[in-house]
Amino acid sequence: MKPNAEHLRLAPHLRRAIDEMVALAFADRPTDDEQQSRAHVISEMVATALHLANDRLTMGELRLIRQSLREMRAAFTMFDRFRSLRKVAIFGSARTPRDHPDYIAALDFSRALAARGWMAITGAGPGIMQAGNEGPTPDQSFGLSIRLPFEDRPNPVIAGDPKLLKFRYYFTRKLAFMGSADAVAAFPGGFGTQDELFEALTLVQCGRSLVVPIVLVEGEGGNYWERWRSFVDECMERTQWISPEDTELFTRASSAAHAVEIICGFYQRYRSSRYVDERLVLRLDAPVSSAQLQELAAEFAPLLESGTMHQGDSLEGDDAPAGTPRIWFHHNRRLFGLLRRLIDRINQLPHESA
Repeated sequence: MKPNAEHLRLAPHLRRAIDEMVALAFADRPTDDEQQSRAHVISEMVATALHLANDRLTMGELRLIRQSLREMRAAFTMFDRFRSLRKVAIFGSARTPRDHPDYIAALDFSRALAARGWMAITGAGPGIMQAGNEGPTPDQSFGLSIRLPFEDRPNPVIAGDPKLLKFRYYFTRKLAFMGSADAVAAFPGGFGTQDELFEALTLVQCGRSLVVPIVLVEGEGGNYWERWRSFVDECMERTQWISPEDTELFTRASSAAHAVEIICGFYQRYRSSRYVDERLVLRLDAPVSSAQLQELAAEFAPLLESGTMHQGDSLEGDDAPAGTPRIWFHHNRRLFGLLRRLIDRINQLPHESA
């Protein structure tokens, strides 16, 4: 087991105890490279926990660390069972009444997306969150509630569902949202909604989360997102607090049906992405032609740190199934709004012989 510096600073008898304990936990597992890597990471976690014995943390801080780990484990474990299914995170006001156009739009949106096989993740509260749980079938719905002194009960649609989790901390809850969502749909709301929306935008803008479609949706006759966009344009883009391409990270939908088309269109040809060393790998459902690849490399050259774009159905280090079409290039880890536009262009390209 490969130790790190923190692991080495522990007393020898503690290091031996960690090695023995982790070895016991992995005793019935195959001894391949993946399992050895997993064992190494877990040993580091145990070592970090033991270092807390000598740190001067308060009981409140220790309980925060303990509860955070429990919440993250519960969320990752729950979502892992549904890893192969697309999921949309739905944000919006808890105060929206059932007869409000925004509630109706959220209900229509979640129902239509569920009909295409998607699952919905909401904050499990009333208002827009309840509409997001109400549209799909119970099997397609998640709830991530937060313990608040004035709002601690989940909505009746998700209450009692095994896919309902209760969180003490906002940061672990937001990690569960963004770590599991293949798309984000934001409906009008207050501080909490804006916090969740800007969290999603910031994570994508800074490359801390994969690029996903972020759609802004509201009911018929509303102008909430029009005024929000004016604020972004006037107070952020024109003052250069954000870059012009950052506004491509979100799309204002004209209706619930339009929002569904935006999200599904994002995955029309594009499937997923990941970094392999310094290369960004875009996995596709169908390859592009050589001429189209050259056009993409020229049009999106600002994304390239060096070299050009390459294409193939295998790449060492990428764990996608063999035969999966891929485009890869040395990404400069910047301009994620432009990367969003690249994915749109790939989806829009006509299918030609590769």
